[in-house]
Amino acid sequence: MAPLSPEAQTGTPAEVRTAAAAPVTAPHGRLGLGIALLLGAVGLFTLMDAAAKHLQQTYPMAQVAWARFAINLALVGLVFRGRFLPLFRTRQPLYQGLRGVMQVGTILLFFFAITHIGLAEADALFEINPVLIVLGAALFLGEKIGPRRIAAIAVAFVGALIILRPGMSAFSLPALLAFLSAFTYTVGNLLTRVVRNDPLATSVIWSAAVGTALTSVLLPFVWQPVAAADFPMFLLVGLLGSAGQVLIIRAFSVAEAGILAPFGYAGLIFAGFWGWLFFDQLPDRWTVTGALVIAGAGLYVWYRERKSA
Repeated sequence: MAPLSPEAQTGTPAEVRTAAAAPVTAPHGRLGLGIALLLGAVGLFTLMDAAAKHLQQTYPMAQVAWARFAINLALVGLVFRGRFLPLFRTRQPLYQGLRGVMQVGTILLFFFAITHIGLAEADALFEINPVLIVLGAALFLGEKIGPRRIAAIAVAFVGALIILRPGMSAFSLPALLAFLSAFTYTVGNLLTRVVRNDPLATSVIWSAAVGTALTSVLLPFVWQPVAAADFPMFLLVGLLGSAGQVLIIRAFSVAEAGILAPFGYAGLIFAGFWGWLFFDQLPDRWTVTGALVIAGAGLYVWYRERKSA
């Protein structure tokens, strides 16, 4: 999973597809840099998911999620230091808080899913989020949506059903939770648009603080002593997510969000590669077929957005 927009810096499954950032005109060289940075971020976020999946073979999912947010908060505190409390202030604490709750939900749902199913399958189900955001923006933010985009949304759902195969033996709760994580992520992204007048640093701090606070509530009930050999892996989860955020911010500062959006689907390739490399898991033909359907629908929505811009 990776963040979609520079305003939503939590480091969750695949957030790079439908950024809410304003377009930035960029020369060819800077566009290439933006694409390279985006691909780097997608690679880091999916690698973070792989590290989390490895840790969850030994440690509770909530403990791994807590480490993800706590390390992020520590790094944010180090970066902003004396400006932390002034930047924490917001005129929209309710929306910032709800946004943080949705992002925690996304992480917990996705991390639980990848404990039980392959990275590629989980990421393929999560990739429905770009078309969900288009639908949500039309329903709740008043953005226009035409019949072609509605059709693309319907096709994306068909792709998800191909992967889920409800009623078949392949259907599982973890797969459903990976699918639901796309919905919580969508709500979080829409709330990101609502609070977009807050400084970027404010949203970054709220994401890390709310995530750490909520997962800390779960920590006493799930805590397991961490073996010394596993400390580097926990640190890696936090560092990969934080480094991915830096690349995302930089990518959307040098190139248009609409141009970068389709390259977010590279997450399907990265997730499949990490799953094969580290867990000897390859997506089956239904997952590949469904992922292609979802990606095709998402790319069509992107094409329509670009054409109507």
